[in-house]
Amino acid sequence: MNRTTRLLALGIAGALTIGFAAQPQSAEAQRRSAQQTRAQKTQEIPTCTRNLGTITVMEPETRWWSDYGLSSPEALIKLFVNRSRCFTLVDRGRGMNAMMGERGLAASGELRGRSNVGKGQIRAADYVLVPDLISRNSNAGRTNIGAALGAIIGGRAGRLASNVDLSSKTADVLLTVTDIRSSEQVAMAEGHAKKTDIGIGGGVGGFLGGAITGSSAGVSSYSNTEIGQVITLAYLQAYTNLVTELGGLSGNASANNAHQALVVQRPATMYKNANRRGGVVRELDPGMLLYPTGNKQGTMWEVEDELGNPGWVDSTLTTLAR
Repeated sequence: MNRTTRLLALGIAGALTIGFAAQPQSAEAQRRSAQQTRAQKTQEIPTCTRNLGTITVMEPETRWWSDYGLSSPEALIKLFVNRSRCFTLVDRGRGMNAMMGERGLAASGELRGRSNVGKGQIRAADYVLVPDLISRNSNAGRTNIGAALGAIIGGRAGRLASNVDLSSKTADVLLTVTDIRSSEQVAMAEGHAKKTDIGIGGGVGGFLGGAITGSSAGVSSYSNTEIGQVITLAYLQAYTNLVTELGGLSGNASANNAHQALVVQRPATMYKNANRRGGVVRELDPGMLLYPTGNKQGTMWEVEDELGNPGWVDSTLTTLAR
């Protein structure tokens, strides 16, 4: 072997050695990058400096999660709400049922004296939050369900429906917030995630810093499966967008909404002024509805009748409409 051939062989051997040595480093670098990505996700649950109101989380009508071996996303969203401190959670599920059972015992006289359980203690919800996922599985009987949903629904939700494929581990989700008093949808936020977002080897120990793993069984399926982790990240993005969208709320939804209607209990008179001078607007019969404007002077409340006529009425002759 001449000198040129020997040098060429040594060069090739050296290149191969460097190449084989570089492979573990590349994999290690990718692993570190995935860990950094997951660590960053841990810090992404938004936090609020002030409370935006009380909220309850309800299941969507379609139980889509059972098709993928997951539990209801209700517990997952409650975890986000609790960690963010943006809202006060009120339970309208199993906890509420247990609470009503205690109230039944109190009403029947079965509880001890001074148990302090009864009417007028339940905190009202200002908003209801519904988590949903509109999905298409291209392997399900070769039918394009997503395209069909997209055509039916239309708009932003329709675009999501035609753009989701759980078979390739991608997910688009929706979070909708409805004002309990007015029924207005005050916010709708979307989130998207894909398999590559959870990094390489994104096991349950590293996902969201163990926040999900250490939670109740109702959340564990979202950390034990790959599609569960993808959906979790999509909901996390949606919740972050939601908090940003709702950041302008005053935190007093009760005061910002129209006042609860009044029902006339006994024959009453609607006056033009709170001091009952200046004339009478009309006489009021029991059962008539009145709508307070929020202005009060003693027991006299400013109201509008069912025809929009303004005036003042003695509130002791009325009761809140239920």
